[in-house]
Amino acid sequence: MHKTVVIDVVGLTPELIGAHTPHLRAFVEAGKCASVEPMLPAVTCSAQSTYLTGLWPEAHGIVGNGWYFRDEAEVKFWRQSNKLVGGEKVWETARKLDPTFSCVKLFWWYNMYSTADWSVTPRPMYPADGRKIPGIYTQPADLRDTLQQQLGQFPLFKFWGPGSSIESSEWISASAQYVETQHTPTLSLIYLPHLDYCLQRVGPDVELVAQELRQIDRVCGELITFYEARGARILLLSEYGIMPVSRPVHINRVLREAGFLAVREELGRELLDAGASRAFAVADHQVAHVYVARPEDVVAVKSLLEGIEGIEFVLDDEGKHAHHLAHARAGDLVVVAEKDAFFSYYYWLDDARAPDFARCVDIHRKPGYDPAELFLDPAIRFPKGKIAWKLLQKKLGFRYLLDVIPLDASLVKGSHGRSAGDIRRDPVLISNHPALLDRERYAPVDVRDVILAHLRDCVH
Repeated sequence: MHKTVVIDVVGLTPELIGAHTPHLRAFVEAGKCASVEPMLPAVTCSAQSTYLTGLWPEAHGIVGNGWYFRDEAEVKFWRQSNKLVGGEKVWETARKLDPTFSCVKLFWWYNMYSTADWSVTPRPMYPADGRKIPGIYTQPADLRDTLQQQLGQFPLFKFWGPGSSIESSEWISASAQYVETQHTPTLSLIYLPHLDYCLQRVGPDVELVAQELRQIDRVCGELITFYEARGARILLLSEYGIMPVSRPVHINRVLREAGFLAVREELGRELLDAGASRAFAVADHQVAHVYVARPEDVVAVKSLLEGIEGIEFVLDDEGKHAHHLAHARAGDLVVVAEKDAFFSYYYWLDDARAPDFARCVDIHRKPGYDPAELFLDPAIRFPKGKIAWKLLQKKLGFRYLLDVIPLDASLVKGSHGRSAGDIRRDPVLISNHPALLDRERYAPVDVRDVILAHLRDCVH
């Protein structure tokens, strides 16, 4: 098989490739650029699982970045076990065709306990004293220490949150090059998240993200030069495009005011009580899964949601089948926002009653995706001073709460999850072997075959 590298540049679209991205522009000009039809939901976990299995969410089961675990009555986001993903993965298929085949999976999601030969994924450490220590999980296990000895500690706080920056993508790029020189895998899957976060902050305005475009272009240029020198076939793709948004839709507040959503009070704060709710929404960018406890309530909830400003359509069972989302993990209803809107997870009606984790970067406690975690609260006069004080408390051994995140979803200017209806904002699929891209546009389920074609030199 031919050495193949797949670089996932999250958020990259045709409209962003231009004056600020000379390396990417040259890569397109020397190869071929196609587009990928946006899937529903157009979010990381669903898109990656579809690309790697060639199956829709109704078959592989990844209906979003998170969902309601009905048997536990809990919402969980950003699970990591690959055992959650149904279907045969592309590296498993390739290994059947060639027993000498090997694969490294670098920061693509569901990267624990997979059958890839090497894997690296974020995995913070949480000691009993309340600390959160940056770290990674690797397979084999000793690769973790080797990488961090060679490259330094993984910059977790630059990977997500208000401090996210190019440093995390640079670290991932360096780790990919190290694994290549040491192990020479046949297939390398590399995830570069940098563009995604700045685009959610300010929207897809080329001039507003010019610096970030230049930064990710430099990292991509280094990877392209490195792997081309090693004779690799390179596929560069993205999962979705970011759309400009101006309207957060507080879907859970509507459900609460209508008497469907239940909360419980703890220490003067309100927590979503999913198991006691007749209906609630798991917000995931521009898509929300709505779980309805009583079948007789589905029609009423659907009618309520269809009347909310900012919601374009609501999928019932028939609609879920039509959009390949008919899986047990999906909501009883799936709601899609209008192009300039997105969903917040907020369910409280008074900010003073919001849970303590709402003002923190806390992706595992929040019962929905929170893009406000990309911002420092503008109401804090000296945010760096507050953070320094909190970190000093941490060093002194005191309990502390790093409550610096705003409760104002309107700060967010970019989102994703649905089609933009504009090919300039669709995901890209670019190859340095033009003959292996036989179409101008691909369905998401076809990406797996494109990867296999690069490995096998055979267009499907």
